[in-house]
Amino acid sequence: MNRRAWVRLAVVPLVGGAGLVGPAAPAAVAAPAPVTQAVADELYVSKDCASGGDGSVDRPFCTISAAAAVVQPGQTVLVQPGNYPEALTVTRSGTADAPVTFRAVNGPSGRVTVGNIDATNVIGAVITLSGVHDVVVQGFTVVSTPERTPLVVDGSTRVTVDGLGAYSSRTTSTLHVTGASRDVTVSRNYLSNSPAQSPAVRVDPGVTGTMIVHNQLSNSGLLVTDAVGTVITNNTVLTNCQRAIEVAGTAPGVEIQNNIVRTHPFRAACADPGPATAITVSPESTDGAVADYNLIDPITGGALYSWGGTGYSDLPSFRTASGQGQHDIAADPIIGNLMSSGRYYRPIGATSPAVDSANASAKGLTRTDMLGNPHSDNPAVPNTGTGIGYHDRGAFEVQGGVIGGQVGIERKRGTDPFAVTAIAAPQYAWTTDGEGGSIAYKFDDERYWRVTADRTRDHSFRRGGRSCVATKTSFTDFRITPEYSYYHCTTVGAPYTPVSPTRVLDTRAAIGTATTTAVPAKGEVVLPVPSVGGVPARDITALVLNVTVTRPTASGFITVYPNRDNSWPPSSSNVNFVANETVPNLVTVPMGDGIRFRNSSSGTVHLVADLQGFYGRQGSGFKPLSPVRVLDTRTSTPLAGNADRRLDFAGWLPADATAAILNVTVTRPTAAGVLKVYPDGSSVPVASNLNFVAGQTIPNLVIVPVVAGKVMIRNASSGTTHVVADLAGYFGSAASGANQVYVPYGPTRIADTRDDSGWIKVVSGQLSRYQKAPFAVKSETGCDFECPRPTAAVLNLTVTAPTAAGVLTAYPAGEAAPTASNVNFVAGETAANLAVVKVGANGQVAAFNNSSGYTHAIVDQSGYFIAPA
Repeated sequence: MNRRAWVRLAVVPLVGGAGLVGPAAPAAVAAPAPVTQAVADELYVSKDCASGGDGSVDRPFCTISAAAAVVQPGQTVLVQPGNYPEALTVTRSGTADAPVTFRAVNGPSGRVTVGNIDATNVIGAVITLSGVHDVVVQGFTVVSTPERTPLVVDGSTRVTVDGLGAYSSRTTSTLHVTGASRDVTVSRNYLSNSPAQSPAVRVDPGVTGTMIVHNQLSNSGLLVTDAVGTVITNNTVLTNCQRAIEVAGTAPGVEIQNNIVRTHPFRAACADPGPATAITVSPESTDGAVADYNLIDPITGGALYSWGGTGYSDLPSFRTASGQGQHDIAADPIIGNLMSSGRYYRPIGATSPAVDSANASAKGLTRTDMLGNPHSDNPAVPNTGTGIGYHDRGAFEVQGGVIGGQVGIERKRGTDPFAVTAIAAPQYAWTTDGEGGSIAYKFDDERYWRVTADRTRDHSFRRGGRSCVATKTSFTDFRITPEYSYYHCTTVGAPYTPVSPTRVLDTRAAIGTATTTAVPAKGEVVLPVPSVGGVPARDITALVLNVTVTRPTASGFITVYPNRDNSWPPSSSNVNFVANETVPNLVTVPMGDGIRFRNSSSGTVHLVADLQGFYGRQGSGFKPLSPVRVLDTRTSTPLAGNADRRLDFAGWLPADATAAILNVTVTRPTAAGVLKVYPDGSSVPVASNLNFVAGQTIPNLVIVPVVAGKVMIRNASSGTTHVVADLAGYFGSAASGANQVYVPYGPTRIADTRDDSGWIKVVSGQLSRYQKAPFAVKSETGCDFECPRPTAAVLNLTVTAPTAAGVLTAYPAGEAAPTASNVNFVAGETAANLAVVKVGANGQVAAFNNSSGYTHAIVDQSGYFIAPA
């Protein structure tokens, strides 16, 4: 992996050149499919919503309660940042293997706040889990009502309350676990309550198996009463001269380990130290109890322990009398200032006695601390803890920062051409026991940030092209500004899918438009494209259209380009025409919110567009070839009127080729007509590829399906004509060598002799007679390490103001000029044709002006092909 360091056609025959006639086919562009909602792994809630949402990423719910009413086992409700003035009552359960999860997606876009935000909407509890099982609630900032307990777990089993920030006042507790709940985990929360005499966490009689781990409790402590099997591990508890950890009634088997306790929030002596006992275990609860590896600040003057009814003001006497606390420490824990907002935390200093001194085997210990960071070994502190020796006491694990790592994005190998892997993997300065931190990923085609602890994230883009990801890494679970931010890009390409040629636009027949009015001078037509063949527009990278201009009243050109927000016509052109001429050209146009057709002339025109195929996730790969002539009837006999000729690609294409790209030229026709190129064995289509009049020489690019290596060519005319075909490449399987995919780029002008831009070795601002001149193919830049290089380019070649007749041939720079041709022209004419050209090893394409005169030449690029990952 290269990574940066962490840092469907109905163009019918012309009659005497009078114009296009005949019936118009129905439009191929499908109506939008009805929206259905399958049971998904995730439901979305967002402030950016509309009523009637279904919880999908495109139609999120507006309230958390709406998601709670329908959530299924195994689903995660992802609540996006914002204020939600509501109460959440969870009444639907998961299973042990498929819990229901409500997750606040705190990240770069902000935090999620729920509750009594406007001081009138929520009167009672803000989050209630009542009679449910296998539920997880994570990350919410809770705004409560005074005198009301904001968080309630009542009669519930196997539930987890994790990473919340909640403050209550004048209430009995901030979090109340009651109703004989079982196996409740309270982890990594910041909970505060006042007045000081009321606990932040209250566990009621009959509750069993409660795990209280990696929390920070402020201003008040926790009270466990008659709750068997309670585990209190790695919490930081600060009270205001009141009891901190209290186990009352009969609660045998309690374990109290690795906690930091201080009974004064600002490290001062208490005026009345009597109530300021750090850890209290009732006489009926000492049986099977464990208290060890706790760090207690003695500054307040309160007893360190009250064990079995007796108070102990120092550790030696407590150890002697109880046999407990053999690894306890009585010292200043060096607790820092309150950080963040809502979901607060207090760090400890790097020299705190809590550092590298905890019991790594303590029951309930989590892999990461309150902020999602791993256990880290401070090299400046002796390891006095158990196991690996460097677990810290309390809710917070001291970190040594980051010294490097990897970050980037790369294309994935496999059958999905749009698949990538993003990486954001910091390297900690100190030794750790695993990975940590919170990483937010946002790919360019995603609506929301995805916050996770994963160092890599796989993603499949919806379209080919420049494909980027933003990553932000936080070591505070996005409580404060993320420490590292990056933006990395690569390029992904799309395979090709042909469709039955279908008319999608005809301004004469109100197909694709509301009227039969011609397109006015300097006017535009916007063709909506909701979907093609069941594929929604947002999953289509580019369309291939045969675009025909007919009945123009003045000379000019048509530009076809994506309809996008703030889109502006590019300088490129696709179809050049003169008054009263009918001219087709194949166009490959990157997809937008529909397609725009601009009439850059001083007169009106009618436009016809026939869909030929599209580039998307599914389809065939491409193999570019150096142009080779595969048919030239001038060396034998012309194609008779209303006759067919089979073209066999044996020797040129592999047996499993599915389509060929041909530059097909009609020359010396004795009557007007159309040429049709279609799959061997198929019925002669209504569609045409070239319109011609007697004596004309005209080319057009054709992408035609191949059947058993053959195609048919029909001269739909009353006269004879010669036909020339040059093969530029084929579509097929990767096994046949056709593994390249299309990247949209433009449309944009990349070379123009009229302003001496883009061309190399142009003489006097023109292509001189028989001159060969290269130009560089453009591609995406700014990728992570290096963007995939173009192997072939999709180019519209235009010749203008030639002083003599000739042909223009494009071919890979560095190779000999072939006998193939792309644009045929006569003196004084402007002619254009689409070409798919293999790119030379130096990234260039050469053009050969096979003419005895001078000419200007213009190149407009609309994409290129790249090799697979």
